[in-house]
Amino acid sequence: MGGHSCRQPFNLYWTLLYTHPMPHSMAREQDILSCRPPKRPPRLTSRRIGIHTSTAGGIFNAAERAYRLGCNTLQIFSTSPRQWAPYELSRVQCAEMSRLRAMYDLKPLVIHTNYLVNLASTNQLFLQKSVQAFRGEVERALSLCAEYLVLHPGSFRGADRERGLLQTAAAIATATHDLDLAKGGLTILIENTAGSEFSLGGTFEQVAEVIDCLRGILPIAACIDTCHTHVAGYDIVREEGIYQTLQHLDATIGLNNVKVVHCNDAKAARGSKLDRHQHIGKGMIGKKAFAILLNDLRLAHAAFIAETPIDSPGDDRRNVAALKNFVI
Repeated sequence: MGGHSCRQPFNLYWTLLYTHPMPHSMAREQDILSCRPPKRPPRLTSRRIGIHTSTAGGIFNAAERAYRLGCNTLQIFSTSPRQWAPYELSRVQCAEMSRLRAMYDLKPLVIHTNYLVNLASTNQLFLQKSVQAFRGEVERALSLCAEYLVLHPGSFRGADRERGLLQTAAAIATATHDLDLAKGGLTILIENTAGSEFSLGGTFEQVAEVIDCLRGILPIAACIDTCHTHVAGYDIVREEGIYQTLQHLDATIGLNNVKVVHCNDAKAARGSKLDRHQHIGKGMIGKKAFAILLNDLRLAHAAFIAETPIDSPGDDRRNVAALKNFVI
């Protein structure tokens, strides 16, 4: 598994902390594993469509959940997303995840980095902890044979934006030193952000700068979030605006470098900088953008993954179905 093994036994305590990235009441979530398994395989499309999936009860359970939700790709956290405590996976868990993924043809596996990691931090102690935590993320991703590891580029509070971008790139290089990502089939994806005051990645140019700094050093590409794109100020509501935004994205990052699209509608207005995800087609973005993205042949290689909230049981299944229904 990319030359990296898991060293400690399974710890149920940590896996029970794992949830979807958007806040929701677990009491209202109907775990798909509590239902009877489907009698026939799910309907699939020509696109790779999935959702951020809970790893409760064991990280491999995410694969079973994703399959039952009708996915052919998935995203997970490999550790608690809001705690520093490291979590190391057992060989048994890694092997079982790989077995289920192969059986259900679930690919790619996308891992989202812990939210605490800030590789642009000006606080040296916090930066050191972030580099260490990110290295752990890379090691777990290699052990799980994941294809992609998504990273927010960080917050530059206390410095300036340009210095923050350069520091993030340097910290990624430091954290991955002597780890062979290419051999392990792992690519780091820089995600665009909502563009709040000190955050990096609010423009496609900033994402492209980090990628350009690391090109030739390690496998590096982009993850584009539709909600972040919208609230950062890009027009993905009007048809003309959507195509203009895609043209801009292609000119800066390159559509061929967009490996994952986080498909999230938005609760907030364009340019608001407020990162509030909404159900597909039910927010301020609407349906048109998702239909265009899912059918654009220049993005046919990408994985389309929802990070939508669960307000009622079955919302995860409905959001996956909504994305699949857009594919012509």
